[in-house]
Amino acid sequence: MTTATKTDFEPVIGLEVHVQLKTRSKMLCGCAVQFGSPANSLTCPVCLGLPGALPMVNRLAVEYGIRVGLALNCQIAHRVKFDRKNYFYPDLPKGYQISQYDEPLCFDGELQLPLMDQAGNPKICRITRAHLEEDAGKSIHMETGTLVDLNRAGTPLIEIVGGPDLRSPEEAYVYLTTLKRNLSYLGVSDLSMEKGSLRCDANVSIRPRGQENFGVRSEIKNLNSFRAVRSALEFEIRRHARVLEGGGKLSQETRLWDEDKLETRSLRSKEEATDYRFFPDPDLTAFDVPRPWVDQVRATLPEMPEKRLLRFLHDHKLNRADAEWLVSDRNVADFFEACVALHDNPRKVAPWVVTELGHELNERNASIGDLKITPAAVVELIQLLESGKLNNITAKEVFRDMVASGEGASAVARRLNKLIEQDSGEVDRAIAEVLAEFKDAAVADLRAGKQAALGFLVGQAMRKLRGKANPKELGPKIEAAVKDS
Repeated sequence: MTTATKTDFEPVIGLEVHVQLKTRSKMLCGCAVQFGSPANSLTCPVCLGLPGALPMVNRLAVEYGIRVGLALNCQIAHRVKFDRKNYFYPDLPKGYQISQYDEPLCFDGELQLPLMDQAGNPKICRITRAHLEEDAGKSIHMETGTLVDLNRAGTPLIEIVGGPDLRSPEEAYVYLTTLKRNLSYLGVSDLSMEKGSLRCDANVSIRPRGQENFGVRSEIKNLNSFRAVRSALEFEIRRHARVLEGGGKLSQETRLWDEDKLETRSLRSKEEATDYRFFPDPDLTAFDVPRPWVDQVRATLPEMPEKRLLRFLHDHKLNRADAEWLVSDRNVADFFEACVALHDNPRKVAPWVVTELGHELNERNASIGDLKITPAAVVELIQLLESGKLNNITAKEVFRDMVASGEGASAVARRLNKLIEQDSGEVDRAIAEVLAEFKDAAVADLRAGKQAALGFLVGQAMRKLRGKANPKELGPKIEAAVKDS
């Protein structure tokens, strides 16, 4: 009797990421873009779609779109055309969304991931297109009904459509973290999933490994974190495999992720492009994108994370883990470079930014702009440590206070009475007292060659000196004193 073996399925994943652009006004009108304003207070006839209202394209939104496209190695279209995408939903006041259909602003790009493919080369995910569009409003579901807030309606978005090149939920997670990191360098969005300025829809299908044709795909919505994307994909891959292994058939559909139950549920059958009845928007004339404008935007691009990482590895001689952590946040990397500009040893600076500052950022759930510490203060602290006026323990105590108070290292060290300013006589007296107190125990062990005893004696001397000494200097002095006694 033979046992049937399960099919070895391969997932095929493509992600659609919506990024809200950080402009002062909306995509097609002058209403302000602000998070947290009273419901329906930021609207006008244009974003409400009232009869006779005429839209006008936000130039900065187009420039931000070009900026994103260039950073993703995309081709930039020579002409911008907007289309109407027709569908009905309570938070879409016009009954259509102004988007781009067959002529996206950006196309044929790629994103390199910090992963290796089977051939040992960096994993590349294609960027099929990145197009501009306006956002819909927001539906607020309550037990008594649904409320609609249209403040967000008309906010400029760029939708980044990745190719079907990801083969696991983990690769999808890495794609999203890499994309967010790169976008953070551009300054075009605050990229907050909590505020809705970064949203992701995931498309997934499975196929027998080695098969070229794609399977039936599901689109997953309502994903409010990168971790949720990974979990939803894992669930949906298992669901697809279970259906196919059981002899069932999958239908192309849109599904919602339930964060509480950790499962997806069907929302509706998946629409095709024809269902949206795209046609050119009659109120918006197509316009050219001059090449000098594109070149001007390209000239303003910052050094992107991949190049910065290589420079940190080769020029600053940092280890890869530290370098990758630093470049993951542009503001942190800028802070580190400001420190290095004041101190000529990047490898001495790195632990204070990566370990100590990183700990403070995690503890406070803050960004570096929220902290009061400055690069000059960090370098001053390192110099106090190098000069022997602080030791590693007291320097960390001073650092924590500096983060909270915003004061310089010397000022904090004096206020906390941490500066090492004893004369040699005080140190010698402390050593003599310790040796006398422990002559029949730790001192005898040290004479017998037990080096652990030295650490104990150093600790006792540090206690008598109230921590205001350099333990690296105390060790040899204690050994010499024991030898001479």
